[in-house]
Amino acid sequence: MTKRIAVALSGGIDSSVTALLLKQQGYEVIGVTARTTNNTDSEIVIENARKVAEELDIGFFPVDVTDIFNEKVIKYFETTYAAGKTPNPCIMCNKYMKWGALFDYAVQELGADYIATGHYAKIKESEGYFKLYPASDEHKDQLYFLFLLDQEHLSKTLFPLADYKKETVKQIACKYNLPSKSSKESQDICFIKAPMTTKKYLNNIFTPHKGVFADKSTGKILGEHNGFWQYTIGQRKGIGLAAPEALYVVDIDASRNIVYVGYKNMLFSEELTLTNFNWSYPQKDAKFEALAKIRYNMKSTPVEVEVNNNTVKIHFPQKVSAIAPGQACVLYDKTDGHLLGGSFI
Repeated sequence: MTKRIAVALSGGIDSSVTALLLKQQGYEVIGVTARTTNNTDSEIVIENARKVAEELDIGFFPVDVTDIFNEKVIKYFETTYAAGKTPNPCIMCNKYMKWGALFDYAVQELGADYIATGHYAKIKESEGYFKLYPASDEHKDQLYFLFLLDQEHLSKTLFPLADYKKETVKQIACKYNLPSKSSKESQDICFIKAPMTTKKYLNNIFTPHKGVFADKSTGKILGEHNGFWQYTIGQRKGIGLAAPEALYVVDIDASRNIVYVGYKNMLFSEELTLTNFNWSYPQKDAKFEALAKIRYNMKSTPVEVEVNNNTVKIHFPQKVSAIAPGQACVLYDKTDGHLLGGSFI
């Protein structure tokens, strides 16, 4: 019996080629697309995805998830900034949208055997568990954003682009004249469209009010700013304070509207304690070595891991810079790079 696969169609190149490849492999392919907001941008996404589905002659099902998206992604984004932390909405979108609302709808309502997306990652079954491995295109590896997926999700997920380079995917889209062939790379925060910026967006939500820059070492007031939410840990540009060396944001006190600054050496840490750690599959050892990322666009670094019930302590033999509360710390196997799990900092 032919397997039915629901592709999370965004109207972009990656998801379009994903659907094409699966159809070419003989699967019954359908497209599902989330309507995340009640505005023109969301309507454009739906229509772009519909055009792809029509071109590929596959079923198409738009799904209204505006309430869930608003609660789990937009409000999360805003409240995290309000607490003086740096959010990562893509991780939450994966959990509550692609492998939440869309996954449930595809499996339960449409009878899909699998859901497929245009993520660059690999799933392999090993030792009785489904494990996430890096994609062939090292520049597009997206495991960092997938650490909240559980075994049920992984057992019903396909990543057809796992062995493809991005350039090859673009060539396939052009070869088959897909409507998405000229689409641009998706932006990080899909609900903030240019010319709107994150800073402008936050200033529309939070009323700008005077706060102070303070020296982290001495507590001395160094200047004023118009709102702590305009700054993130590790930021150097835009502070506007004169000092013998460059000053960086090293801490934020949201309740008092204080942005603490200091020199670069104050950004480095050698330990990090995490709670509510999400393991991709059960770990046997209480102490082991691994690789870690504390933000997506950094190179993974060797770490020592100590697990004690629900607490995970990470030791960085080589100190890391700018650990930002709200971002995620994700662990990988030190030998082959497969995903072990992660947690928000």
